[in-house]
Amino acid sequence: MTDFKTVSLADQVFEKLENDIITGVYPKGEILTELKLVEQLGVSRTPIREALRRLEQERLIRDSGKGSVVLGITVEDLVDIMDIRQRIEGLAAYYATSNLTPEGLEELRQISELQDFYYEKKDIDNLRQMDDRFHDTIYELSGRTVIRDTLLPLHRKTMRYRRLSIGDAERLEHSVAEHKAIYQAITTGQAELAAERITAHIVNAKESMIARFDYLG
Repeated sequence: MTDFKTVSLADQVFEKLENDIITGVYPKGEILTELKLVEQLGVSRTPIREALRRLEQERLIRDSGKGSVVLGITVEDLVDIMDIRQRIEGLAAYYATSNLTPEGLEELRQISELQDFYYEKKDIDNLRQMDDRFHDTIYELSGRTVIRDTLLPLHRKTMRYRRLSIGDAERLEHSVAEHKAIYQAITTGQAELAAERITAHIVNAKESMIARFDYLG
């Protein structure tokens, strides 16, 4: 972990382990021990112990007495996460529209153009990145700390299932079109319409992800 520089080592260990659990590197039921993680990550036990404590608070692992059992994301978790996003993400889009700055407009424009470029190239990996960036940028542009801090971790926890959903050609086509419609509403100052469109987008994304949940389990 020699590239860990800008934030605390415990934060970076937490982020790596969280990402590895969410994306399935550590599957549900796997046992994580401090010794195993020390060997894998090349750091001391102190940041690993702190990261495991935070992962337990996030309900991604639980202590078994012999190590930490990976819980991952259940289908019930996914339903709850998407239901919360469905109710809150419209607020993020509303405020992002109301508070849009020239810099925010330019950032959204770049994302929209890159999405079109990668869609034309059928570059799925970069389209997945644009999907992440599009939503995260709207959260940031909302200017509402509580909304942003609520949505960012929820969005991150659905990463594995969003990426599977986007891998479906039909859903990808619809998702790209939905993003463009949201972008147009935000950049033309139609806050209510932006909220409606992003809410509908979340509903569609939820249906797609739930339908594909069993592919990953």
